[in-house]
Amino acid sequence: MPDRNEQYRKQLELPVNRLEAVNSSISGLTDKLFNRVFEVVEKHGGVDEINRKANEAGHIENLLSRLEAVRSPFVEDLAWLTEQRDKGAFITINDYRKKVLGNRFDTVRFDESSAVTLEISSLHYFPWLIAEAKQAIANQELMPSRFIRVRYMKEQEADNHLAATTAAMQIVGASWCETLDTKGVDGSNVHLGGPDTITGYFGGIGQPNDYPLKWIDEYLYYHTNYGTREVLNFNFGTILLALLLYKLGVDIKCKLSVFSGHDNPYFILWTLTMAKLFSRDDGTTALTGLNFSNSVNNETIETSADIRKALGFEDSLRFEHHIFEPYLGIVRQPYDRRAELLDLVTRVKNVSAKHEGGEPEVDGRRPHQSNILEYFLKKEEVEANDLWDALQTGYLDKHAAVNNTAKALTEKGISVVAAPRLHL
Repeated sequence: MPDRNEQYRKQLELPVNRLEAVNSSISGLTDKLFNRVFEVVEKHGGVDEINRKANEAGHIENLLSRLEAVRSPFVEDLAWLTEQRDKGAFITINDYRKKVLGNRFDTVRFDESSAVTLEISSLHYFPWLIAEAKQAIANQELMPSRFIRVRYMKEQEADNHLAATTAAMQIVGASWCETLDTKGVDGSNVHLGGPDTITGYFGGIGQPNDYPLKWIDEYLYYHTNYGTREVLNFNFGTILLALLLYKLGVDIKCKLSVFSGHDNPYFILWTLTMAKLFSRDDGTTALTGLNFSNSVNNETIETSADIRKALGFEDSLRFEHHIFEPYLGIVRQPYDRRAELLDLVTRVKNVSAKHEGGEPEVDGRRPHQSNILEYFLKKEEVEANDLWDALQTGYLDKHAAVNNTAKALTEKGISVVAAPRLHL
């Protein structure tokens, strides 16, 4: 049998002439497929100009100037956040460990190479970040180092939450990911009649026909006007186009959503192989994170980690794993993967603990339970239905869950990555 396995393995190797055939096919398809992509790139000024504009637009001084020009009240909030950071109001990682470990502090040794990223979703509204920061200071808690945002882009551009949050992420030193409006939810996708038919997303359905081109056009708009570098990606066409844009030299990033359905290692192999094929000469790719399907187990993730390492992406591609989910609308409850996480990260590096819901026993008792479908509410609907306080409470429940996970990891001697400029 071992001899037969070796024979099978060799049959799976990719001959150089096959890669040459792919290159030839791509060249032959340029007029029909890729010239339209190039036209979008040129519309925004070409590769070098896109990168220049993005760097300038995303500079914190320019974002603050934009907010000051419209007399946004968020300027004062950002000044407060900066002041709290600079005067050391947030607990340090070292002091946090002392607080958690007590007398054990001197005996526990942390391996920083296996640190777990603390992640929260969705930071819909900028004021929630300020409320979260105030709570973190008052209770000596950790702020996440990664924020996922799933709010309509045009809406948050209009009320300045986009500019304010982009500035805030730089102040706290966190990474963040936006979600573009081009999702085929405007009637163009027959699978989606509204949030109640969200299952139309699974398998990457959601960017029909010419929507991938609209998607990169929208991406480059926010990239060049706000410095938005990373967005959510869930469709195989737009994943490919993100890889191609990055290979062309456009400095964009994306992370793969849970809705892309990565639920087995063969799927991971497929996606990461494509990322490798369309990587830059330095080996880097547009992909920064991959959010597994909620159905995966630790064996799936460990096997996927072997694939990630073999392809050279262990340090650059974060595995984002849902620890909690909204109480309604997406998974069977109670959904709690914390114990599995504590076991997993002793063997798998570069993992993000994503908190998209509060502790089930807390969330489940709330008068207003968290609901994934509320991600699709417009701000005017939130205000008209008097949901602001309930939704902010739900967000702070997620923050509490983040800190419960941080505590559990710390107690086990596993390092966590909190907002790096706040918790020095």
